[in-house]
Amino acid sequence: MIVEEKFSVKAPIQKVWDFLLDPNQVGACVPGCEKIEKLDDKTYESVVKVKVGFITVKMKSKTKITEMEPPHHLKSVTEGSDMLKAGQLYQEAVMDIKEIGENEVEVSYKTDIRVVGKLATFGEKIMRSKAKKMGEEFAKNIKKKLEA
Repeated sequence: MIVEEKFSVKAPIQKVWDFLLDPNQVGACVPGCEKIEKLDDKTYESVVKVKVGFITVKMKSKTKITEMEPPHHLKSVTEGSDMLKAGQLYQEAVMDIKEIGENEVEVSYKTDIRVVGKLATFGEKIMRSKAKKMGEEFAKNIKKKLEA
């Protein structure tokens, strides 16, 4: 399932880039993120609790940044599994940042999400809706932090 979104932020491009490379800052913007731990400059682990349909999952995942072109392009790969064995998650995400005005940037991202196990039984429509809602909340939280 592919999810694509974009949003603008009133902040200098370097500030946005630095923010997006800080797992603690980004983790605070992810809906349901309970824990995030930096393992090295390009790898971190996280625990995110999300309700999908009638199932609540607590996903423990490892994310690795696989491409970086500062301050414009970032690619990451995430693998995770539900701590209660409801399924696994595989995600590849690409994020691009471009200046659209003085101290204003557009952040666009494209995420390819694959889910297996009980979670996959919900079908793409429910999963896409949940991913879109979480993406919108994530973008809103980033804007709030960076524009404060």
